[in-house]
Amino acid sequence: MWEETRKSGVKWQQLEHKGPYFTPAYEPLPDGVHFFYDGKPVQLSLAAEEVATFYGKMLHLECTTKEVFRRNFFSDWRKEMTAEERKLITHLDKCDFTEIHRHFMERAEARRTLPREQKQKLKEEAEKLQQEFGYCVLDGHREKIGNFKTEPPGLFRGRGDHPKMGMLKRRVMPEDVVINCSRDSKIPEPPAGHRWREVRSDNTVLWLAAWVENIQNSFKYIVLNPSSKPKGEMDWQKYEVARRLKGVVDKIRAQYQADWKSPEMKKRQLAVALYFIDKLAPPSNSLALRTGNEKEEGETADTVGCCSLRVEHVRLHAPSAGGQGHVVELDFLGKDSIRYKNHVTVEKLVFQNLEHFMEDKDPKDNLFDALTPGGKHGSVQADIVLEKELNVLDLDPQAAGSECTSSLNKHLQDLMEGLTAKVFRTYNASVTLQEQLRVLTRGFQISLFQKEMTGPGIALGLLCLTQKDIVQPPQEAEDSLTCKILAYNRANRAVAVLCNHQRAVPKTFEKSMQTLQKKIEAKKAQVAEARVELQKAETDLRMIGDHKPKSIDVATCRQLKSTPYALRGGVVPSGYFENATPCGSESQHILDSIRVATSGVLQKQRRLLKLEEQLARLRAKATDKEENKQVALGTAKLNYLDPRISIAWCKRFGVPVEKIYNKTQRERFAWAFNQAGEDFEF
Repeated sequence: MWEETRKSGVKWQQLEHKGPYFTPAYEPLPDGVHFFYDGKPVQLSLAAEEVATFYGKMLHLECTTKEVFRRNFFSDWRKEMTAEERKLITHLDKCDFTEIHRHFMERAEARRTLPREQKQKLKEEAEKLQQEFGYCVLDGHREKIGNFKTEPPGLFRGRGDHPKMGMLKRRVMPEDVVINCSRDSKIPEPPAGHRWREVRSDNTVLWLAAWVENIQNSFKYIVLNPSSKPKGEMDWQKYEVARRLKGVVDKIRAQYQADWKSPEMKKRQLAVALYFIDKLAPPSNSLALRTGNEKEEGETADTVGCCSLRVEHVRLHAPSAGGQGHVVELDFLGKDSIRYKNHVTVEKLVFQNLEHFMEDKDPKDNLFDALTPGGKHGSVQADIVLEKELNVLDLDPQAAGSECTSSLNKHLQDLMEGLTAKVFRTYNASVTLQEQLRVLTRGFQISLFQKEMTGPGIALGLLCLTQKDIVQPPQEAEDSLTCKILAYNRANRAVAVLCNHQRAVPKTFEKSMQTLQKKIEAKKAQVAEARVELQKAETDLRMIGDHKPKSIDVATCRQLKSTPYALRGGVVPSGYFENATPCGSESQHILDSIRVATSGVLQKQRRLLKLEEQLARLRAKATDKEENKQVALGTAKLNYLDPRISIAWCKRFGVPVEKIYNKTQRERFAWAFNQAGEDFEF
């Protein structure tokens, strides 16, 4: 696909850009907006006032009610105060940010209600900024940059109950930023009066600028847009490695299952850890754990991964009569402080090994102590080793060059070149999506029709109309677009559950569901009304059809007998006109009446069908919304699922790809559209 060949590790020869766009300087509050302490207005210094506005903007959010958030904020805020301010402001409970909060809410509302001309002007200014800072030149090609702006200062929120929530995210300055560009390019100019921390030319990475944020001391990067050619190539390579795993995964699984019986403790722990990372069962009974995440000791949340599991995170439930098999209960904080809680039935040998691994250990001891440099009392080192060596991003040269060599990584590399724990995660996620789509697309049904329309009166009337007037029966329910999209989201959700991609229930969920339910009730009333109208029209048509003509002209008789038509089994009764006597006016009058009545029936039928389809869509939307309220579908769809699976499914079942991927996502996965025919298999 990508014919350009590069030296090993070299990602570009030429890279030129304008550097990052920095957040504008703080704009002081207007004179009419005050901060109050103990009921009295206080004029804060500029630095202290800026931090106060960060808190004031968030008063309507739940996080400001949490003790950890409030404590961290107040501690960092006091560091920005002058000595006099620290002496005066000693208790957060006495602080009143109400006017500040009101000011920013009113300003946000004013932005939303700007006249069209002003909104267009702001849009043009943003586009001008995009053109200046949002593109780079990479090997002679103009490529779009992802987010070219530095992160604005504010208060750290984190996810879950993060122990650092509320801490101050400091303003990024040019002196913090490392610029990466080619030696022969024009070096970006820093803002007046400033200088870059460093300018380097490292063509083994794809980031353009980097800095270390102050909350968790992690690297932040400005990188190419996901739709750029190099990023597309990286995506393609990632999924191709996962596809290669498909050819050897059975062998790998057989190997680690055999190693469960190994006399060597380290080998048995490797085998069980790999089972935890790989295990793919129905999503409700799966593990697919992450290896772990590097973190600062003591200060950050107590998040763990597979190889840093402690004894306290694992409970074993032996099989009981009539109960499940060997069950492992896992309960710990995973990535981003998202709780992982699961009961999983495991193989008997895995269960027995876990019993052995937990023998004579304290709750705080490592489960896989043979894989941890610090032994059973080792701390975060296993996670550091695994995450840096297995799941390292190409963005971080320091992590990529880490000298920590994990046993698990070496073992995986011996099994297949390029194999990492993340490859297992990508493989299992993509395979799950493909299999779930195969099952759910044809397995899910919604009946759009609940009443058969039959009877000689209807059949008689249909003979009087042209073919284009007839409402044809719709396709089977599983072929309807609404049902297909619901099936896709359910397949996507199965993957999100597998990967533990959770989210908090949106604050607007209840309100939006109530609104949706009102729409459903209103639509149900319309459907009921339409059914009554249709039934009345059917009755009127049958009454006309029941008045069989005593005589009928020969031409009409021939027409009626030679034009059979069936709709859901409704046919002209045999012999209905056999004994009719040729005559003219009476038959013509009856035929005219039947034609008018049947036209009314068909019109009401169309309306009923349309309303029933609308109701089905609303119900499907409500079901989808309810099922996904605590699941983050986007993470898996964008990072773990081969887009060719979704594109092929869309082509196979006639689903517009716009229903699955938005414009930005379609640009990101442009490489996949040419590769994925409807018969593509992961």
